[in-house]
Amino acid sequence: MHADLTPVIAATAQWLTRAFPPSGGALAAALCEAQARQAVTVAARLRYPSAMDAALLSLAGPGGSARLDQVTGGGDEDAWRTWVDEVVASWAACLLADPHLARLAVGSLDADTPAEFRRLLAPDATDRRSAVLLRHPDLLFPVATLHHAALLARLGPDPALVA
Repeated sequence: MHADLTPVIAATAQWLTRAFPPSGGALAAALCEAQARQAVTVAARLRYPSAMDAALLSLAGPGGSARLDQVTGGGDEDAWRTWVDEVVASWAACLLADPHLARLAVGSLDADTPAEFRRLLAPDATDRRSAVLLRHPDLLFPVATLHHAALLARLGPDPALVA
């Protein structure tokens, strides 16, 4: 992962966990955050695959969460929200809602091992309970559909069969 993506990954994962909060206490919050961060990391690496892409992102900025906040009915004026990337959030929502698409996305990365993304790819019962809202396809639908077609196009012709 390019270090330049770190602020976008952190802000976008935080946006997801605030929009779709964990169910339970501190452990649930940590597990939900881990799942969101893994999905956002995969989405960010797909969206910004090269060092040049990451450098351009740092110059132009990701765009913020305004449209996402409109879709979900949330939001406030926190400065960190300017680092949220709408496309990355949408792609991460797609990956969280569709395990097959998540496997395709992780497989398309130059990742040495999918173990890095275990909570995204193979969540256990505790992970699922902790992130029940974050993984609920109906709740994620408004965010996921914003850029679903672009994710399928990025992954190539095979994922179109999934949709």
